[in-house]
Amino acid sequence: MYSYKTGISAEEHDAFVLQSQQTNLLQSSSWAKVKDDWGNIRVGFYDEKELLAVASILIRPLPLGMTMFYIPRGPVMDYLDKNLVAFVLTSIKKMAKTKKALFIKFDPFILFGHHQIDQEAVQNPEAETIIRNLQDAGCEWVGRTTDMAENIQPRFQANIYAKDFSEANLSKKIRQSIRTAKNKGVEVRFGAHELLADFSDLMKKTEDRKSIHLRGIDYYRKLLDSYPGQSYITLTTLNLKLRLDDLEKELEAAQMALANYPETTKPTKIDNTKKEIERLTDEIFFLKDELTKGKERVALSGTLTLEFGGTSENIYAGMDETYRRYQAAIYTWFETANHAFEKGNHWQNMGGVENDLSGGLYNFKSKFKPEIEEMIGEFNLPVSPLYKLSNLAYTIRKKLRSKRK
Repeated sequence: MYSYKTGISAEEHDAFVLQSQQTNLLQSSSWAKVKDDWGNIRVGFYDEKELLAVASILIRPLPLGMTMFYIPRGPVMDYLDKNLVAFVLTSIKKMAKTKKALFIKFDPFILFGHHQIDQEAVQNPEAETIIRNLQDAGCEWVGRTTDMAENIQPRFQANIYAKDFSEANLSKKIRQSIRTAKNKGVEVRFGAHELLADFSDLMKKTEDRKSIHLRGIDYYRKLLDSYPGQSYITLTTLNLKLRLDDLEKELEAAQMALANYPETTKPTKIDNTKKEIERLTDEIFFLKDELTKGKERVALSGTLTLEFGGTSENIYAGMDETYRRYQAAIYTWFETANHAFEKGNHWQNMGGVENDLSGGLYNFKSKFKPEIEEMIGEFNLPVSPLYKLSNLAYTIRKKLRSKRK
């Protein structure tokens, strides 16, 4: 006989998520610490004493004492067990009524399909059955949305798997970009709180460049604090003075070579050396100008990563466009994934990409040959007679916020 219990321990909740096939960061108990402006309930669902399902539910306060329930990447359960699905959702609906929730929104950690870059998508054969089971339990499926902004969590994500990842498997162009960063003196560091100031500054520059609103240093600190030992910042930096010294030596050598070429030297070799002198002179001028601003070492690019149960999520990434020539962003993302796998993670989620598989996010992340995974999407479970009106208001508000970004 099924039963449920609210307020289960974080240990019991996380242990169940970790042994499931739906292990994901957003259903870890610590995610509620990050979203501390929401309420939170952890619920376990049992058959006698056997734990069959869990849900970490976020509760958003709304005007007039109303609320909204949201279960990110959950509940965690066997979605093919129709009786269990019905019991879990009926039980959550009862809880939602006590909290004056207008509706419950959730987006299970279930794939609709997946594919390698430039290959045909492989559909999850269980997806259609799962959708029907949820609809039979009273849920409305939002569907295979086409706009990234229509969902709370990305419906398409780029995921790198440890078993497939190596520098040798990347394209020649990307390998060259990584070599360029190394050859130009870009250094990589892994850390946490000691790198927060530089990372936050990069995120602010990314905000300004893209004309979007992201988060501030307090939120990034909260992410690190909520996952101690399971979080890290990857930061690439450049020592401007050391790089300038190297360039000036290279310039002197190139100028000397040009001056000493014999008359029999091929014109192409002379032209190439002149172009090299121009490139070196341009970068030297750039670095001298940057040094006048008072910093000898600058942060070029950074990522913030959280881990949970052998999974790794690249939560935020930023860069300084001023230093684009150093290819630091590609180097940073590559080293972020490398570090994740060295720490024993099975996959590294690079985050969402555009639903139509075009645009800036897709074009950049596809360089790393990830698996493109299409999630099953969002479901709404009505709770209040005001559901349709409130969901319409929610949808309009989300679209307006997306446009402001």
